Amino acid sequence: MGCITKHYLNEYTVLGVWKIEEDIKTLLSLAELDPEDRKKYKVFASTSRKLEFLSVRALLAELLGKEARIVYNKNNKPFLKDGSRFISISHSHKLTAIIASTNERVGIDLEYMSSNIGAISFKFINRKEKITRDPEKRKYHLYIHWCAKEALYKICDKEGISIRRNITIHPFEVNDSGEITGEVKTARINDTFILHYSRYNNYAIVWTKKNYERI
Repeated sequence: MGCITKHYLNEYTVLGVWKIEEDIKTLLSLAELDPEDRKKYKVFASTSRKLEFLSVRALLAELLGKEARIVYNKNNKPFLKDGSRFISISHSHKLTAIIASTNERVGIDLEYMSSNIGAISFKFINRKEKITRDPEKRKYHLYIHWCAKEALYKICDKEGISIRRNITIHPFEVNDSGEITGEVKTARINDTFILHYSRYNNYAIVWTKKNYERI
């Protein structure tokens, strides 16, 4: 299927989602790997990991052009090689998402809602956060919290942040899509962020952006 959405959030920021339905040969023709990419690609043994890697490059080419290249720092955080944009990437199961901006830090996370997330919610939900008791909405509500915290972790780009202790998602009533707020508090960060969430089939997707001068 390829790119299922390409949305300009404003004049600086674009978000795209790719649904992986192609085989490796097709994605290779769309991704146009450079020598460094090919070196990384050859390390992957599993077909699923190869498809993820190629879908990221194919989506990046769709959003920013085939000349765009991704590099990683020592913590495996992605950057554009030319430094022209902030970028955040997420993939789960059959979806890959990228958000990129010329002047705003960005964070995105998506998850395929497959596991019994309630059994591990104590690892990331803190006492200030409220989860619905509605059994039909509870799983999605928990996944929104998880994705939102991952997106905030990415946008802050700081080591030593505890997703449970340092990141709090303010209480909200869960819908198929909406806007929520979250805060990050550490010894070095004390800031509030607006996040946007949505549901695509059995996936939860959350993204956030903020002018870099304010983080």
